[in-house]
Amino acid sequence: MKYSVLLSALLVALTLSACDKPAVVTPTVVTVPVPGPAGPTGATGSTGSTGQTGTTGETGSAGEKGKTGEAGKTGGDTIVVVPAPAPEPAPAR
Repeated sequence: MKYSVLLSALLVALTLSACDKPAVVTPTVVTVPVPGPAGPTGATGSTGSTGQTGTTGETGSAGEKGKTGEAGKTGGDTIVVVPAPAPEPAPAR
């Protein structure tokens, strides 16, 4: 019994000491340059040339006028029923 306790203690010590310890990771600091003030305005460029103007095409002829439809019939005795809104429930006491 003495040897089994001693042997198990030795195995636990060897097992725990064999583990790799994680390396400490240090964060990397990245410096970002800040843009400075705007410089002076540059010189104005020269004006571009005017493009060619083309001739206008001929105007087409007007189309024929279509037939007119028959006049609509009157409605007759159609009735539209709108239901009343439902009453709100009484508040709980």
